[in-house]
Amino acid sequence: MTITFLGTGTSQGVPVIACGCEICTSTDTQDKRLRTSILIEAADKTIVIDSGPDFRYQMLRAGVKHLDAIVFTHEHKDHIAGMDDIRAFNYKQNSPVDVYADARVRKALIREFPYIFDGTGYPGIPQVVVHPIDTTSFNIGSVKFTPIEVMHYKLPILGFRIKDFTYITDAKTVSESEKEKIRGTKTLVINALQKQTHISHFTLAEAIAFADEIGAEKTYLTHISHRLGKHFDISKELPANIELAYDGLKITV
Repeated sequence: MTITFLGTGTSQGVPVIACGCEICTSTDTQDKRLRTSILIEAADKTIVIDSGPDFRYQMLRAGVKHLDAIVFTHEHKDHIAGMDDIRAFNYKQNSPVDVYADARVRKALIREFPYIFDGTGYPGIPQVVVHPIDTTSFNIGSVKFTPIEVMHYKLPILGFRIKDFTYITDAKTVSESEKEKIRGTKTLVINALQKQTHISHFTLAEAIAFADEIGAEKTYLTHISHRLGKHFDISKELPANIELAYDGLKITV
């Protein structure tokens, strides 16, 4: 199974327009971070976790020709805003795209994209089949997802474990019972927003401490804001088994 990091950045702490900071002006492609999302390519399914505002460009940039499903972590705009752009896959595949979302995310999708769900069948609207999920494991084809509930400040959101791979974004705290679901993971992806304390996201130090506690063989940091710093500089500060992820990074798990 191949994982591609479609985006490793965040709207959090990023100016509305290019601000001339060291990240905006960097010529290092690893500093060019779109909103956080990953592509999962298994033998029988192609799946995306989250479709933020950059979804269309991410699909084009990654050369994705087929999409079976989108799985959502939570309802914030930087994770759901691009769902309308699945219509191109509907047209090419002549079929709907499966959407996996908990009750709160489903409510947000209906609010943000009412024309998809109002039953009018307007020509050209995105075609989806919504599958309710909670904290119970579920399968998409041969791919088994084990949801992991983490806290994004006071908002419970979902990370996911797939075999020995665990993907968590927007976490601030994780309960002991949910950590037990993660232990034994060989490859961990966890958010690291910035160095300064933040109310709803792991800092760099907190992400490193969490990775050490879980003990994965390899950890990748994602959901990175401009405030964290340049990829080259931060990479020099990290332990040998922890790396900053970057847009376009591919790993096999």
